[in-house]
Amino acid sequence: MLEIPVIRWGKPYESLETTEVVHFNTGEPIAKVSSATGGMLTRDMRKAGEARKILKQFSIEDLIAKVGKAADLFETQTLPLGNGTQTPDEFVMHQSASTGLPEHMCRSNMQKNCFVMRNMTEILECLTRGLPLDILSRGYGMEDRGVVVSFQAQTSILGAVLPSNSPGVHTLWLPVIPLQMGLVLKPGSSEPWTAYRVASAFEQAGIPPEVIGLYPGGHDVGGALLTSCSRSMIFGSQKTVDQYSGNPSVQVHGPGFSKIFLGDDCVDNWEQYIDMMVESVYINGGRSCINCSNVYASRHTKEIAAALAERLGPIEALPPEDPNAGLAAFTTEGVGAAVMNMVQQDLKADGVTDCTAEYGDRLVEKERCAYLRPIVAHAANPECEIASKEFMFPFVSVVECPQDKMIKAAGPTLVGTAITEDMNWIGDLTDATTIDRLNIGPIPTNRLNWLQPHEGNLIDFLFRSRAYQVPQDKLAMVSG
Repeated sequence: MLEIPVIRWGKPYESLETTEVVHFNTGEPIAKVSSATGGMLTRDMRKAGEARKILKQFSIEDLIAKVGKAADLFETQTLPLGNGTQTPDEFVMHQSASTGLPEHMCRSNMQKNCFVMRNMTEILECLTRGLPLDILSRGYGMEDRGVVVSFQAQTSILGAVLPSNSPGVHTLWLPVIPLQMGLVLKPGSSEPWTAYRVASAFEQAGIPPEVIGLYPGGHDVGGALLTSCSRSMIFGSQKTVDQYSGNPSVQVHGPGFSKIFLGDDCVDNWEQYIDMMVESVYINGGRSCINCSNVYASRHTKEIAAALAERLGPIEALPPEDPNAGLAAFTTEGVGAAVMNMVQQDLKADGVTDCTAEYGDRLVEKERCAYLRPIVAHAANPECEIASKEFMFPFVSVVECPQDKMIKAAGPTLVGTAITEDMNWIGDLTDATTIDRLNIGPIPTNRLNWLQPHEGNLIDFLFRSRAYQVPQDKLAMVSG
């Protein structure tokens, strides 16, 4: 069995307390993971300033090249892991076995991470809006337009409390090492695999291991990380979002409440967009914040809900190795049933219709896990409680709402896809501060452009733009 240690600035540490990672379906042990403590992490943060000093011995361009090499290693090579090794196929199997995600989804998320690592130059160019990268390294420099600018690093390291539900979120912290900042990661309890494999690939590609710390453990570790790191990110529920709202040192990634808006000028042709809606709801097992949880329209909503139910309702729970598997398992005992109970309460409310009821039971309980088959609900108005809900399986409510009330009724929206050619409404959608990412046209909510920021710009989070004036006769020094 694999024995995976805590990594304390590149040095493995085996603790007396370990957590066993098991196969969600068979209960077979996969690995023993050492558990860190909050006190351990807090002590180790005294050395956090060394990470940036070490990485600044390399240029950003050098680090980008090493990360590109790491992408190839991550995707194709057998890499060290704890007391053993892990092949790419074993990585996929381990991740699927511990998270409940179908294997083909794990491969897909693996490719997303590799894409970001391979295209780091283009991604940083877009995140910095074309800023010369040496300005981020030195802290000052001359823009192409001949103006002295300064971007001051606000931290030596980025801390991240990582989730277990969707491995694709790791793309958000991958650019940190090329920005010459270290990483302190608390891996998800059932998904340590990505963080450890990336760290191993980075080391094999020539990135000094002492700039990365991996601290699996309990809630005290997450709390210590968020307290000790001057910049950190966390993934969690709406409760987590509310807890850290307004804290400038914590970037919170919570529920997406992503939506599709059908404008009055296009809604009569709604059938043309069913494939796009199905993909938005169903892809990645409905587990991502970018999955669509609501479709808003002013009319034809019952027909739209029925059409979505016809496509999504018959989908069955299949074994994770089946290439047609589209649903992820709930691997913690009782969680699947608890989620189903919450949904059922909302489905019983006035104005709500369960459009998938005729396609059989939604809860599929196995000996050690459970699945939730897709649910499509129709909400007669936005006031229905179900219209403000999001769940970690393919769930969507089709909401009847006048176009001029949609933006306010929809509330916070990570990704909004608007089907319209009405320029006045496009202007309103563009101005809506409640919509983070906006797609105009039939673009599925799950299709991200990796060359654009996702839920906040990492550069703006890690660096501060400030005034930096230099006498005229010293400009050559700054531009050099």
